[in-house]
Amino acid sequence: MMPNNKVYPLSLLFLTLLISSLSSIGQIVLKDKKFHVDTKIFSQTDSGALKLDIYYNGKITETKPTVLFVFGGGFVMGHRDSKLFDQYFNTLIGHGYKVVSVDYRLGLKGKKFPSPFNTSNLKAAIDTATADVFDATAYLLKNAKELGIDTAMIILSGSSAGAITALHTDYNKRNATALSAKLPQHFQYKGVISFAGAILSYHGAPKYAMPPAPTMLFHGTADKLVPYNKVRLLNRGFFGSRYLARTFKKSGYPYYFQYVQGMGHEIAGSPMVENLPDILWFIDNYITKHKRYFMEVDFKDADKKPTFSIPPALKKR
Repeated sequence: MMPNNKVYPLSLLFLTLLISSLSSIGQIVLKDKKFHVDTKIFSQTDSGALKLDIYYNGKITETKPTVLFVFGGGFVMGHRDSKLFDQYFNTLIGHGYKVVSVDYRLGLKGKKFPSPFNTSNLKAAIDTATADVFDATAYLLKNAKELGIDTAMIILSGSSAGAITALHTDYNKRNATALSAKLPQHFQYKGVISFAGAILSYHGAPKYAMPPAPTMLFHGTADKLVPYNKVRLLNRGFFGSRYLARTFKKSGYPYYFQYVQGMGHEIAGSPMVENLPDILWFIDNYITKHKRYFMEVDFKDADKKPTFSIPPALKKR
């Protein structure tokens, strides 16, 4: 096990992560859909075509700021067009944004699950997903005019494994890694909205060569799937929202961090329903108005209990 305040067996983490979204949110189906959806192929891979869905109001050629969304599912399952995200997408569209929901290759599907001492499959899955998000971004930049994408206002967002990918995407771009070389050097994402995400580092605590995009972090303090704080073994570690918020604060990077007392991996989905005004406020203030806020929200609903539980069969692993 990785020594730390809390221990998160990685094999358990990613076995249970794949069902987290379905168990924590519940399906949301809106009766009145006023947006349009266009589907495009943005990459051909050894696993087949990768597609993205563009959600928008009006004409697609109208240039608007864009939220690029990455779904969750433990790098094993999940769909870019899940009905689970309808309310989140509709709210953003209704406030003048486009939403682009993207495919990525599921790097842990059919693979041996990670162990505390062997995270190579996990690292490969994250890198693969991140590379696919870079490909999707490159497609949006290349076709920005016909798709109505404001290339100076592309915001990353993701849930669970998608949040991990979103955080890694900005992290790689800010550090100008080889993985990010397919994007123009001058391009940077304008913000990150992460629902229960973390950064896997093989080089100690995460460090940014240039300041990261303003970042909004949501996480449950009792999350046993994606670490709330950190899991570390020597120079390798999985650094969650609590740790990232401390890093941002220490380094002077604007951030918003809401930690939900006593809740677990439900927070990979619930903010997309319960915190929509907060998300819109974050985009308006941190990204549009360039406010340099350093904000932490300690939230607890005394009447709400965790709804996600680890199946007994997995507890024995």
